[in-house]
Amino acid sequence: MPSSPSQPSRVAADTVFSGLWIPLVTPFRDGAVDHPALAAMTARLAQQGVSGFVACGSTGEAAALDPSEQLAVLETVLGAAGGLPVVMGLSGYHLQHTVDWVQALARYPLAGLLVPAPHYIRPGQDGLLHWYRTLADASSVPLVVYDIPYRTGATLATETLLALAEHPHIRAIKDCGGNPAKTQALIADGRLAVLAGEDAQMFTTLALGGTGAIAASAHWQAPQFVELMALLRAGQLAEARRVWHALQPWVAMCFAEPNPAPLKAVLARAGWMRNELRAPMMPASDALRERLQAVAEISRP
Repeated sequence: MPSSPSQPSRVAADTVFSGLWIPLVTPFRDGAVDHPALAAMTARLAQQGVSGFVACGSTGEAAALDPSEQLAVLETVLGAAGGLPVVMGLSGYHLQHTVDWVQALARYPLAGLLVPAPHYIRPGQDGLLHWYRTLADASSVPLVVYDIPYRTGATLATETLLALAEHPHIRAIKDCGGNPAKTQALIADGRLAVLAGEDAQMFTTLALGGTGAIAASAHWQAPQFVELMALLRAGQLAEARRVWHALQPWVAMCFAEPNPAPLKAVLARAGWMRNELRAPMMPASDALRERLQAVAEISRP
């Protein structure tokens, strides 16, 4: 029997979707995925207190990877994650093709699938309900709804998300919806684990009772982000503010140009990978790289 909005019982059982998750960048070398760099980065972050990883999200330039490349990335991440849970990103707008992809991923030991609304076609709320319920029915692992209307063109209404929360395979949300009232309503309802998806909103979301964050900026200074979340969980707001204020310049700089270009520039400077993106994404500008280096040096991991 699905939970009703008056019976918020599932988040406690879904503690896997909590804490700090890293949506991994995809390193490239001469146009191909650099698997040694990806494995080394994943293994390094796994030792820094993070809770899990997202492979092939938007930060991972997944839209520029073909299906065989995406599966190879996933296999590398699973092999290097040190037993931490891994969520696989997916997207599309052809429902049956997406169902087929969901079923193909069933052979991997995933913690879940990160699923945005179908992009470009902008279905109504009934269409969005059908999309997510069909994929959830087809999936052997939980779905994390990726609410990011500025990428997909489709807005998930609060009522739609609350209806999706009734499905036993829809367990969490990566919240990039930009609507504080919707965020608070989902946290108050309690059936979906609410993960901040906008890095700049993680302090607010966690202070309101969200379960964690999927934060690209936490590739760098991950232990400070882990500390921030621990302080907020403990109710130590003054100390949490101190950590957050120190992190804010870095978080802002990470999104001064399209993600993941700023992040890759810093990681390349640190020797983690080449400063290479797949077109039409371009590397960070020279001016931004100089500013990034100054901010990144404040606290090296």
